[in-house]
Amino acid sequence: MADETFTWPRQRVAAWADTRDTLHMWTQVVGKIRMAYAPAVNHWWHVTLYPTARGLSTSAVPHGDGVFDLEFDFVDHRLQVRSSDGRSRAVTLEPKTVAVFYRETLAALAELGVEPQIHAVPNEVETAIPFAEDDVHLSYDGAAARLFWRQLLQAQRVFERFRSDFVGKQSPVHYFWGAMDLAYTRFSGRTAPDHPGGAPNCPPWVMREGYSHELASFGFWPGGGEEGAFYAYAYPEPPGYPERAVGPEAAYYDKTMHEFLLPYEAVAAATDPDAALTEFLRSTYVAAADLADWDRPALEQPPAERD
Repeated sequence: MADETFTWPRQRVAAWADTRDTLHMWTQVVGKIRMAYAPAVNHWWHVTLYPTARGLSTSAVPHGDGVFDLEFDFVDHRLQVRSSDGRSRAVTLEPKTVAVFYRETLAALAELGVEPQIHAVPNEVETAIPFAEDDVHLSYDGAAARLFWRQLLQAQRVFERFRSDFVGKQSPVHYFWGAMDLAYTRFSGRTAPDHPGGAPNCPPWVMREGYSHELASFGFWPGGGEEGAFYAYAYPEPPGYPERAVGPEAAYYDKTMHEFLLPYEAVAAATDPDAALTEFLRSTYVAAADLADWDRPALEQPPAERD
């Protein structure tokens, strides 16, 4: 049962799995629309969505001599479609198939003069049903979607604070619709060997671009634990990384995923959830950076030293 009384919202993944899978496909539709117009940025940073005070947004997307944006509003349960010329449309978020959501979203955009050409098939999922044909995913529990958004906000808040200690190349804190995760990545400054690929329904060249440089990455996604999980990994993975001791106590290395995982429920139930998550982020970063011999003095600067 979802419970909104916690500062760190609690809900079991199994209780909203159908809604999660439908929402995953909806965010893929919206993310691909952004990708159709946004100028390319390294590591696919131009395709992501961002948590907002209402939900998840594309941010401003260039179109013609103006911009438009799309925002999942999990307060009023609408997909807001807005143009910088002042016009707007909305698609109601309610139980409906991906095919219907896709058709309604394209129709709303067309009324604003936006007609994107996208590869209308999902990525990074085992069974990739074209959006226009997907009558399988059709669930939407608004309360569960709202709780997931609030989980993203809590994770984003701690990630952003952790991000402030690093002055080297680093990503924004952003939502990747391919795997449905909130992610943040730090880079050593060195190139990496070609990634072998392997993500389902995702060409190897996509993965090679995403992992073209040595990195340590962190994130949260609604899987890997009863209430979701935080993760951390390094690419390329340095020798000794899986055996490295990290905190807090509930964190562990998953040999199948080649990632450290920390169940969301361990953070939410901690006496100090922020401190527990920060310990996980810092200890897994130090493991990656030290074992791979990153130039940490050049890449890190505590916020106090910048005051």
